[in-house]
Amino acid sequence: MTVTRTAEVSATGAAHGAAPPPAEPTPQPTPAAPVPVATARLAIFSLAIGAFGIGTAEFATMGLLPYIAAGFDASITEASHAVSLYAIGVVVGAPLIAALTARMERKRLLLGLALLFVIGSIGSTLAPSLPVMLASRFLTGLPHGAFLGIGAVVASTLVSPNRRATAMARVMLGLTVSNIVGVPAAAALGAQFGWRTAYGLVALIGMVTLVAVLCLVPRSAPAQAPSIRRELGTLKRPQVIITLVAGSIGFGGMFAVYTFISPTMTEVAGLPASAIPWVLACYGVGMTVGSLIAGPLVDRSIERSALLGISALGVVLLVLAALAQVPAVAVACVLLLGVAGSLFTTALQVRLLRESGDAPSVSAAMNHAAFNFANALGAILGAVVVDAGLGYRSPALLGAGLTVVGLAVMIFAVVSRRRAVRR
Repeated sequence: MTVTRTAEVSATGAAHGAAPPPAEPTPQPTPAAPVPVATARLAIFSLAIGAFGIGTAEFATMGLLPYIAAGFDASITEASHAVSLYAIGVVVGAPLIAALTARMERKRLLLGLALLFVIGSIGSTLAPSLPVMLASRFLTGLPHGAFLGIGAVVASTLVSPNRRATAMARVMLGLTVSNIVGVPAAAALGAQFGWRTAYGLVALIGMVTLVAVLCLVPRSAPAQAPSIRRELGTLKRPQVIITLVAGSIGFGGMFAVYTFISPTMTEVAGLPASAIPWVLACYGVGMTVGSLIAGPLVDRSIERSALLGISALGVVLLVLAALAQVPAVAVACVLLLGVAGSLFTTALQVRLLRESGDAPSVSAAMNHAAFNFANALGAILGAVVVDAGLGYRSPALLGAGLTVVGLAVMIFAVVSRRRAVRR
């Protein structure tokens, strides 16, 4: 959730004092020389291509699970570990890379991250066995958060200060477009030509990103960054910890459903397999709508937006569990999950940046890791309830329970902060 996919907070938010939240902000790099407008546009476009590839790599697996399972003669729940291992890769890679590369030249780091993404994607494409495929998915997830965060911040330094939010949003637009175009296209390719073709497409996008960054992104050096001790110190702040816990648990419900979206739509809702790409596109449209409405709502109140987002997630999951057999309702619920999820993740991201103060890099990276922990948690627990014979409605019920826990954590966070402010 990545994630991330929610970083498109409007420039209006910046004007109201809410920093636009890239997937994981890093210390502000300084361009070596003034950048012409055309150069900046091409550089931002190349970074958006990378975001498009990352979004496709993260979510395409959900639509390919039946084909991956058949290809390795495994169960769908065994194949679903490809989702959780990618997410665990993000959980490990996001904070680790943010902490260890704060002073590294940005373009070189972006190239290294893109290369790692390509290697992991090729490994997924050519994997001779399920364990090798799972290891490749873990490797592909490692550069996910760092590339998105560094790319967004580098983009912001290529333009004038009053256009930084727009530049960052355009990089993150690649994530949104990936869920509308890339993920459905990968699912369609997988259904028609085999699941390896879809991962081959992801690897190709990664190669294009590598060449584009090499040719189009100017070199830049990071400014003096806060010390690692200060960065890690933010993780001791109660409000930072509570925010991360709320995201880790509350968003797991959505991933419990989305991991098994393909069999749920075909076996419960009765849709043909050929409709799955369109269902995935609906989720992408929901994310886009959610990112558009999140900015103004979060500008008005971070806390109310977070509570509204997670409450809406719970309601939609309950409706899906009850009425998944009705195709129109099931598809509408997928769209609404995208809307509510974008609102919730945007609110938590801005909240975390506010609570992190002047050392946001590691805690913001942990925010990205938290949502991917939710991805892994939802996929694993969803597999448990399906393996228990409870059917493909059960992940939605499980997800509703997770959102209740996340809502309780979020309420505690809001109440405790208000008390602290009064004191």
